[in-house]
Amino acid sequence: MRISRLYVPLPLALNEQVELDDDSGHYVRTVLRLKKDDAIILFNGKGGEYVCLISEVSRKTVLIATKSWSDRNVESPLQVTLGLGISRGDRMDLSVQKAVELGVHQITPLMTERCVVQLKGEKKPQRLQHWQKIVQHAAEQSGRTVLPELIEIAALQNWVGNQQGLKVFLDPYAEQSLAQLQPDGMKVTLLTGPEGGFADQERNIAKAAGFIPVRLGSRILRTETAAIAALAAVQMLWGDFRA
Repeated sequence: MRISRLYVPLPLALNEQVELDDDSGHYVRTVLRLKKDDAIILFNGKGGEYVCLISEVSRKTVLIATKSWSDRNVESPLQVTLGLGISRGDRMDLSVQKAVELGVHQITPLMTERCVVQLKGEKKPQRLQHWQKIVQHAAEQSGRTVLPELIEIAALQNWVGNQQGLKVFLDPYAEQSLAQLQPDGMKVTLLTGPEGGFADQERNIAKAAGFIPVRLGSRILRTETAAIAALAAVQMLWGDFRA
């Protein structure tokens, strides 16, 4: 029987009791419906995980006792940074979720010229918090013990100049493919656009910052498909899909 996994943003140590916050407690009590003495795995995204037993479940409190430590590591040797042009609703959610499952190291949501989503005032921190929850749940589901970093929303022109490794952006009209390239120090930075792709000026800004335009086959992919396909491709070429 598979044991449920739960991310907790808390210091964890062996043979200690952890009291869950209200959201996590509700999830354990109401969604997972776990009872006293049931097993659960806790991790805090810093590496490794703890096999635990639930010691108390009530309407006000969920206490969990850490019983054993596992230094389990499922991270890819390829460090992938993703600059993700913000798309609408479920498309963006899907891209973030699958990026975590596919082993991304860091995600930055990017505002671009053709972005149809307007994030002003309180909407920006709210969306970032929403995507952070998706990152956490995807890490729980996929068995990761290191939580990918979700960076503050940035403008594309401010983001491109601070990236490292092999830098590529997805362009259906590019001449090169990923297979023709080689990562620098096992680091890859992927830049993907929103609905409608990049404007010409953004292509020029990316190229000036050292990004190489690459195509993914001969078909034009939707924004969420392109991000997923690119991450799978780099893991197959240089990451842990080869194992």
